[in-house]
Amino acid sequence: MSEGFGAFVRAHGGEGRLVVQPRMGFGDPHRMREGLAATRAADALTVGTITLDAHTRVGHLQAVERALRDGSDLNGYPIVSHEESVTRWVLSAASGPGFPVQVRHGSAAPADIFRTLTRLGLGASEGGPVSYCLPYGRTPLAESVRNWRESCEVFAGLRERGVEPHLETFGGCMLGQLCPPSQLIAISVLEALFFIRHGVRSVSVSYAQQTHPGQDREAVAALRRLCGELLPTDDWHVVVYAYMGLYPVTEHGAYRLLGQAAELAVASGAERLIVKTVAESRRIPTIEENVAALEYADRTAALTGRAPDPGADTQTYREAAALTEAVLNLHPDIGEALLRAFRAGYLDIPYCLHPDNRGETRGRIGDDGRLLWERTGALPIGRIAGSHRARPVTSAGLLEDLSYMRRRFDEVAVEHRTPLPVPGTRGTGAG
Repeated sequence: MSEGFGAFVRAHGGEGRLVVQPRMGFGDPHRMREGLAATRAADALTVGTITLDAHTRVGHLQAVERALRDGSDLNGYPIVSHEESVTRWVLSAASGPGFPVQVRHGSAAPADIFRTLTRLGLGASEGGPVSYCLPYGRTPLAESVRNWRESCEVFAGLRERGVEPHLETFGGCMLGQLCPPSQLIAISVLEALFFIRHGVRSVSVSYAQQTHPGQDREAVAALRRLCGELLPTDDWHVVVYAYMGLYPVTEHGAYRLLGQAAELAVASGAERLIVKTVAESRRIPTIEENVAALEYADRTAALTGRAPDPGADTQTYREAAALTEAVLNLHPDIGEALLRAFRAGYLDIPYCLHPDNRGETRGRIGDDGRLLWERTGALPIGRIAGSHRARPVTSAGLLEDLSYMRRRFDEVAVEHRTPLPVPGTRGTGAG
């Protein structure tokens, strides 16, 4: 069995080291090949990414064919529609020992994608039956669960070809913002259990940087503890996402926020970080901007030490454990348990308009910058979460919370103009 994506990250990340990764995808095979080669050549410990286009994500393959025929731009790589020989040529620029590549897609119906990955021998992807359903469209949750069950079983077939398949949960990133960390943690762990139950033994669990560094460190510690308690495998690691909400518009603000994400990842013991660039607030970033973000995150990580453990019995851990336990107790089949959890309101994503989400919960940013539950609905954490004085939900108040991190980091950047770290002399370590 060749070294897979998960084994590579666990071997090279953690204990003060950080594997960094872009969110990169181009419709043109030449640009995609250049992007992979540049990622591998970056002065950082990197893994590669192929992000798919929006039409492929939702199965509109005729639209992809028209775009390819007409020479129209796509916002990602159409891996299902390109000839496999083309994709193998794209990968030949960089993929191989020392540089695994992950395919990212965003689909609630990914069976065609996973069949293509299996034929190509590509052993790393991501998503989940909940996290690539509720925020991304109106596919019924039950249909997404069926689709993901089939896809996991298809993907697990890679082991017959000597490749250990790896899946990363997207559950730690639900809607990007204003969901308190405990539910992000619970969904991430539950999706990892779903993957393992359906044959994928190598997994990573995600957590997206939120609004308070101390709360984020507490959240990653809780995530690691729950994984240690519940996942029936040692082949797992934690991936931190740089902030998924409204990103700063200034260069210094964007770099300061990315730097804080890198510090969070190293301080909390996470093995991998998915970066964002200075262009995130305006457009799809260039290859050069992605490389700059990778190298900046790597340099920041090299200057960061592991933080003291925030303690085992934090409120974030207690809430996440209660949510996870309540869902698992609903049914022995994890997919059915997830469906029942959303029907009962045991899982309920704030501000998510999907028909299968009850929409009875609300999160908000407290005076100290922490994310709080303002309304817990039917979540089984009422006594743990405590009560916070509810505010009237207004468009102005919601926009203020949504823009909190952008305003905070742009204002600090304008006031202080902190210089960016000077490039060091570290090697890539990844080849």
